[in-house]
Amino acid sequence: MGGREALISLYFRYPEMAKRTPRGALSNPEGRFERLRVDLALSAEHGFGPAPGEEAEPAAETIYLRDPTRRILAHNKSPDVPFDVSVNPYRGCTHGCIYCFARPTHEYLGFSAGLDFETRILVKEDAAKLLRKALLSPRHEPRVLGLSGVTDPYQPVEAKLRITRGILEVLAEFRHPVSVITKNFMVTRDIDLLAELAEHDAVSVNLSITTLDASLQRKMEPGTSRPSRRLAAIERLATAGIPVGVMVAPIIPGLTDHEVPAILQAAADAGADSAGRVLLRLPHGLKELFNEWLEAHFPERRAKVMNRLLALHDGQLYRPGFGVRQRGEGVYAEQIAAMFDLTRRRVGLATSRPELSSAAFRRPGAQLALFQ
Repeated sequence: MGGREALISLYFRYPEMAKRTPRGALSNPEGRFERLRVDLALSAEHGFGPAPGEEAEPAAETIYLRDPTRRILAHNKSPDVPFDVSVNPYRGCTHGCIYCFARPTHEYLGFSAGLDFETRILVKEDAAKLLRKALLSPRHEPRVLGLSGVTDPYQPVEAKLRITRGILEVLAEFRHPVSVITKNFMVTRDIDLLAELAEHDAVSVNLSITTLDASLQRKMEPGTSRPSRRLAAIERLATAGIPVGVMVAPIIPGLTDHEVPAILQAAADAGADSAGRVLLRLPHGLKELFNEWLEAHFPERRAKVMNRLLALHDGQLYRPGFGVRQRGEGVYAEQIAAMFDLTRRRVGLATSRPELSSAAFRRPGAQLALFQ
């Protein structure tokens, strides 16, 4: 583990989750930064692996690690996302979505973008405390926060740890604007806090829906809520007066693109007020992981999917440039855009909602904190 062993420590094991959650990735390839690779199976002396004489745990066991970060706000300059500051409670994600663009970020931690991304999860247990400290700073500007922007803030372990809820409690106390995106019905657990923020025009929620086919969903994003549950979440949030939209993301050419009209119609029927879209992105080693998954589950479609991606990116599987990386270019990209926009207008969904407001932002107890 090198220098990382002093920074990352075991939080807890969650073997029961591994038993009920199938994995999306089929392998665990070496990352781009091999010298930083963390192999927990070889570090029993640090309390990670099995003790001498014990059998090794199954490879798919979920292990949670303490994230040592002391800064909770992440900044970005991407014009592709509607916020430039975000909060990420977890790094890695047991949702296991095979297409997840965040997979390669795990390589910066010395892990693999494959199975490690789904089974080695870093937990920011002090997230709420760190966020409160950041918001109390007079230097903080109350711009819209993205929750979370990288991995899902409502992955299954959130039911146990309630870290995302702690973050929302702080944001509601400060009346700080926040935009939430998730694939999990669990977001409805926090309707009370979201409704409180909605009273100040300080919240929006987006449910990401990739497919309405539950069979495909179980293969492609095995740890997420079923499509019907995501639609039910939209309905509950809308009924509670919380602005809620649908993100058709990612659109996978040759696999899910034909479902775009049906997803938009279903979301509108459930009460969504807006819709956005993102094309499949395959940065770094995600290309090989996704190709491996296609070959295993949809070998008859693999060539079609990959060829369409090549057509969308000028002969490449992925181009990292802003704008083009999420939309593609060319005739096929224009067809997807036209189909999306035509259906969106027909079912009455906006492309965006009014900007969230920071007018009600406050710093509770800020004066007392100065004296302390």
